[in-house]
Amino acid sequence: MGNDFLLVLVVVTALAFDFTNGFHDTGNAMATSIATGALGPRTAVALSGLLNLVGAFLSLSVAATIASGLVDTKLVTLTVVFAGLAGGIIWNLLTWYFGIPSSSSHALIGGVVGSTLAAAGGSAVKWHGLVEKVIIPAGLSPVIAGLIAATGTYLVYRISRGVSDGARSHGFRIGQIGSASMVSLAHGTNDAQKTMGVITLALIANGSVPADAKAPFWVILSCGLAISIGTYTGGWRVIRTLGKGLVEIEAPQGMAAESSSAAVILLSSHFGYSLSTTHVATGSILGTGVAKKGAVVRWGVAGRMATAWLFTLPAAGLVGAGAYALADAIGGDAGAVVDLVILLAVGCLIYLKSRSSAVSHSNVNAEWTGTVAPPVPAKEATPV
Repeated sequence: MGNDFLLVLVVVTALAFDFTNGFHDTGNAMATSIATGALGPRTAVALSGLLNLVGAFLSLSVAATIASGLVDTKLVTLTVVFAGLAGGIIWNLLTWYFGIPSSSSHALIGGVVGSTLAAAGGSAVKWHGLVEKVIIPAGLSPVIAGLIAATGTYLVYRISRGVSDGARSHGFRIGQIGSASMVSLAHGTNDAQKTMGVITLALIANGSVPADAKAPFWVILSCGLAISIGTYTGGWRVIRTLGKGLVEIEAPQGMAAESSSAAVILLSSHFGYSLSTTHVATGSILGTGVAKKGAVVRWGVAGRMATAWLFTLPAAGLVGAGAYALADAIGGDAGAVVDLVILLAVGCLIYLKSRSSAVSHSNVNAEWTGTVAPPVPAKEATPV
């Protein structure tokens, strides 16, 4: 018999994860357009949020992978799904605070796999699906995106070498609006589906839908709205790192990076691969830096990102496993409620901590100084 109270708790928590997914990943689509001035910060996040919503309705292949391709749905309970979401949310908030563009997808998958391991052991995880659908694409996608972006960057500078710098920058800024829009649409087709898959998994675990059911319409609509609202909020700390910290980027590089990202993400969505749009976007930006003669690539920043990527799956998994163990030890609905209170407390603490070094639309393009938040400009001295 199902537990409707716990099901509602899981659905609300899943939508909260989707919101964090949106603001964490806004930079994947819009960081380079904001950095080059192709779009104003507010306009960029509004356009990206709208296209994320549209993209959520275009495909269900990735949702099917999350719902049934990674863990044995017969052994998954609502508490397992809830604990997995807690792992994903906490990792997303931590990496956002430090301005690290890590993978929301891997945070979610790591959390769910960790809580499943704690609840039912290794036999409940479909390791073949995890390797084939998640780990291999995670390793290959940034390399492929980087190669495509590097080739594109070389070609656009080669083809436009006779054009004046001003005319070239103006033309490619216009092109960036189109390519950034494609990335936002692609992000909606891939990332919005992951939460759809998790809610569908919860509905299956509760016995509310058959084991082979697809995501209902209300799930698609609510997930699309949650990720688009999160995107509009703007994860300015991550946007700043991607747009200013990794490579000093120009408009032709930005268009090449965004076009490469959109092509890779849309192709993976078609085949149901749950890849990280963050990995793809970062690989594309690095590719444009490598291919442009004289461009500055900050490999130290890239190294910190790569380290975070390696830790995302196990770290979110550990939090998911711990959350399940606590809820199981307390038992019943009370266990999940205690988990929820801890989750809210951690989230509030991270948010309040971020306010002491706030990054917003007003300082996201400030000169990179090696820190997530730029220093506050000194006030001009008042004449005596």
